[in-house]
Amino acid sequence: MASKKPLVAVHKFTSCDGCQLTILDCEEVFADLVDAVDIVYFMEAKSDFGPGPFDISFAEGSISTEEEIERIKLIRASSQTLVALGVCATAGGIQGLRNYGDFDKMMRAVYPHPEDVRALPKSLPYSDFVKVDYALQGCPIDRWQFVTVLTSLLAGKAPMLETGSVCLECKRKGNVCVLVAKNMPCMGPVTHNGCGALCPSYGRDCYACFGPMDAPNSTRLAREFALRGFPHDEVERRYRKITSWAKSFREGLAKYESETHQR
Repeated sequence: MASKKPLVAVHKFTSCDGCQLTILDCEEVFADLVDAVDIVYFMEAKSDFGPGPFDISFAEGSISTEEEIERIKLIRASSQTLVALGVCATAGGIQGLRNYGDFDKMMRAVYPHPEDVRALPKSLPYSDFVKVDYALQGCPIDRWQFVTVLTSLLAGKAPMLETGSVCLECKRKGNVCVLVAKNMPCMGPVTHNGCGALCPSYGRDCYACFGPMDAPNSTRLAREFALRGFPHDEVERRYRKITSWAKSFREGLAKYESETHQR
């Protein structure tokens, strides 16, 4: 008899597999999740694969090859709901650093036969090619946010995820602001919450591994860094790190650089 459970798939693109491993790390509730759905495709967890269409597709990794462009389009066409997992899927990931350099030069420096490598010159998010229904930020994602999204979708409800900044989480925890008190170049004011303000809770500055919050004032924070004496190279590195290809970070930094004529 055909399964009446929702058909779920977990797909991988160019990535480190960290978001998939986070799913497997949902130890307390993983058995219940498995019982509630039929996971028909998950290469990190099983060796037998079922075909689509899928009720829910989760996908991690960025688009880095022509083949991946076609594959994400096929997954979108065969999935009722598509959820992007992590900053590779939503902003090109750390491999998006190549988007700012000489791709051919980098290929020649790394590979003995670069002509054999079929890669795009840029690492890109799914949203450049298909509609994404929901997106989880993070490098890797937060496992409880994943559980929230999956259980909400199974209940027929739109997932409710916070859209504020890491600063909100710091306030809730009573953390001393490392930007104000320690003059650290903290990206918390423009970074999506969900990590629990992990780094600031240990006296470290946030480096934006959860990507930009909704409508961040990226240019204003770059100005603040400059006013606090951070050199341009340091300001640029803060925005061009794990989520360097995120649109609001790119545009915010570009505006700041145009103001200061430091491109």
